[in-house]
Amino acid sequence: MSITDTIVPDRKVKLNRNDLIQKFAALAGLVILVFVFSLTSDSFLTTSNGVTLALQTTSIAFLGFGATCVIITGGIDLSVGSVLALAGVVAGMAVKEGMPVTLAMALGIVSGGACGLINGVVITRMKLPPFIATLGMMMVARGVALQITGARPVSGLGDAFGELGNGSLLRVVEEGANGFPKVVFPGIPYPVIVMIVLALVLAVVLMKTTFGRHLYAVGSNEEAARLSGVNVVRIKIGAYVVSGLLAGLCGCVLMSRLVTAQPNEGVAYELDAIASAVIGGTSLVGGIGTISGTVIGAFIIGILRNGLNMNGVSSFIQMITIGLVIIFTVWIDQMRNRR
Repeated sequence: MSITDTIVPDRKVKLNRNDLIQKFAALAGLVILVFVFSLTSDSFLTTSNGVTLALQTTSIAFLGFGATCVIITGGIDLSVGSVLALAGVVAGMAVKEGMPVTLAMALGIVSGGACGLINGVVITRMKLPPFIATLGMMMVARGVALQITGARPVSGLGDAFGELGNGSLLRVVEEGANGFPKVVFPGIPYPVIVMIVLALVLAVVLMKTTFGRHLYAVGSNEEAARLSGVNVVRIKIGAYVVSGLLAGLCGCVLMSRLVTAQPNEGVAYELDAIASAVIGGTSLVGGIGTISGTVIGAFIIGILRNGLNMNGVSSFIQMITIGLVIIFTVWIDQMRNRR
């Protein structure tokens, strides 16, 4: 019998039932959105728009995966938008200094992990509420990004820097009748491939490893987990480090797509991250959540934005719409918890 089963009797039965209901509800919402937008726009179900949609959703998914790990423990991370900007400019400035692109991006990802480590230590050792600790890091990381760049974009990074964000696998191009190249298949963007690999790896980590089981145990009942031998401090710090690393990766991918490191990038991205996790069934009280659900939640947000854009809906109405979706989803989560 695992520690998770010991801490919360019948937890697996309740988790599987609630998760299944929430996931089917989210999936049904996703299908309905696809159906509605396919009727309102002829271009919605095209291959090019599908690739664009998947590419745009990757940023939400990267941050959503980290948010899922943190929220499962009963915490919250408001700093990921600023951390991704800091990681991106660190990578960009490293490339400007002559560092190879791969090493520069690794440095950016590590800097994101360092921010997550600081968040975890402040929360567990200084006993600050996660909301306050990560809110402070949100301001610190953004300020550092603006300070080291002089609040100016870092440009002139070269084609190699843009390969991760703009390259694709299995791209097919042939010569057209007029002699110009014709794209037969746009290929699978590298960020989408990274998203799929990350989703599979993190799903296995959460469901099949000791670290994953302990995340659920801490979120279900922190004190019982501690008494059962779980190193609660280490698990919480680990969750925030994972969130920081994924924010760093997201920053590198975003800056690679732009081929410019923008210190102002990622504003309010933390809201999309939290929303994708909650829409996908992650409970804000902790102890419940899956990566597959977060993927569905990320695509719901991505499809909403993409479909509303294609129908000429203003960005202000989009904000209102997504805000209402978040409120409704959290209300459903609260009702479920009360039962």
